[in-house]
Amino acid sequence: MAGNTFGKFFKLTTFGESHGEAIGGIIDGCPSGISLDFEAIQAEMSRRKPGQSAIVTARKEPDTVKFLSGIFEGITTGTPIGFVIENTNQKSKDYSHIKDTYRPSHADYTYAKKYGIRDYRGGGRSSARETATRVAAGAIAKQFIKEIEITAYVSSVGTLYLDKQYSELDFSEIEKNPVRTADADMATKMEAYIKEIKKQGDTVGGTISCVLQNVPVGLGGPVFDKLHADLGKAMLSINAVKGFEFGSGFKGATMKGSEHNDLFNEDGSTKTNFSGGIQGGISNGEDIYFTVAFKPVATVLQKQDALNAKGEIVEMQGKGRHDPCVVPRAVPIVEAMAALVLADFTLADRLTKA
Repeated sequence: MAGNTFGKFFKLTTFGESHGEAIGGIIDGCPSGISLDFEAIQAEMSRRKPGQSAIVTARKEPDTVKFLSGIFEGITTGTPIGFVIENTNQKSKDYSHIKDTYRPSHADYTYAKKYGIRDYRGGGRSSARETATRVAAGAIAKQFIKEIEITAYVSSVGTLYLDKQYSELDFSEIEKNPVRTADADMATKMEAYIKEIKKQGDTVGGTISCVLQNVPVGLGGPVFDKLHADLGKAMLSINAVKGFEFGSGFKGATMKGSEHNDLFNEDGSTKTNFSGGIQGGISNGEDIYFTVAFKPVATVLQKQDALNAKGEIVEMQGKGRHDPCVVPRAVPIVEAMAALVLADFTLADRLTKA
C-alpha cells in the first residue's frame, strides 16, 4: 500500500520530491496509436507551474516534460510512457529552520511518525510539487478521450463566491485572468483579495468547480466502482482538498424528492440535472459537474507555535516561496485528475463490451 499509483486500467505511478533532482511518472495502459500534441501537453503544464502571476508562489520552474519511453514518432506505442520533469529552482535552505520542527497542518509529523524519516525540503513527497506529474499524465488522458470536454474554474476564494450556475458563466474568461474564474468582475475582486491576504503573510482557501460534457452513457459500475466515487477519490487525493460534492451535493439534502427527481424526456435525457450526470454510479449522458473545496495553504508567513522532534512547543515562522491561495494553480490539476478517471473508466467500458 505505497499509495503512489492511481487507476486500474489507465494507470499513473508518480515519483520524486519537491527538492529532489526531478519528479516524474509512468503511465501504463495508455492505448497505442494516439498522436500526441506536445504543445498542448506543455500548455497544460504552464497553467499549473509556479511563478506565473503575482498571486502565486514566486518559485520559477519551466516544468518542461521530457518523455523517455512509450512514444515513437509522436504516437503512443501501447507500452509504458515514462517521463521526468526536472526541478531547477529549489531553495532548500529556506527549509533548514524546520529540519527538526513539525509545521502545523502539514504532513511533517505524520510522515516522520509513519516512516521514521522525512524530507523536510519543501515537504518532500507530500509537496504539491508532485501534482505536476498528474497534469502531464492528465494531458495525455485528455487526448485519449478528446471527445469529452473538461472545464474547471475557480468558483470561490474565501467568502467571495460566483453566484451563478455554470451554464450562465463565460468559460472563455477563465484563462484571461490569473485567478482562473469564469467571471471578469469577480476575477478582479478575487485577485485583489488574494493580494491583500498575501500582504498580511496569510493564506486563504477556495473552491474549484468542474464540468464534464459529452460524457457517453454507461461509464461506471455498480456498488464499489461508481464513477462519482472514483472522481471523489481523485479529487480528495489532491493536496489541500477538504471536500467534494457532485450534482446537487449538500443542497440536495434540503430538497424534497418531488423537487429533486430528474424527470425524463422521451429521448432519455432529463429535464433537470440534480443527479449531476451520474445515476447508480453510471454516467447518464448529462453534464457531470462537481465542486472541490481547498483549505488555506498551511504555510503562513506569521509566527505560530509548532512541535519539534523533542516534543517541545516552539515558535516558528514560515519562510520561502508559497502560494497565498492554491486554487488558481489547482484548476489544471482538477481537470487532469478528472481526465485520468474518465480515461480509466473508458478503458474499463471497452473491456466490458469486448
